[in-house]
Amino acid sequence: MDGGADKNVRPSPAQRRWLERGLTQPGGKLPLFDQDGRKVNPTVIRKCLDHGWAEPWFANQLKPDWLVCKLTSQGRAILAQPGQAAISNQIRL
Repeated sequence: MDGGADKNVRPSPAQRRWLERGLTQPGGKLPLFDQDGRKVNPTVIRKCLDHGWAEPWFANQLKPDWLVCKLTSQGRAILAQPGQAAISNQIRL
């Protein structure tokens, strides 16, 4: 995609969980690992990048294959849409 051109696209539950973690981090930094210590699926990260919900922050010199990303304004907007938080919370139960 071209950075979120399709306004009807919604994040999957996995994408939403990853993006939500950036809401509480300085600069909107997104985690490399989930709450259980497992590496976040690279497909989740790439899809969020494709939609413009996240953007690369910097290149990791020690682990060049790791994508260090941050939440974008489009990512914040998609998370703020009515009804979306309820869906995300139901899936976590």
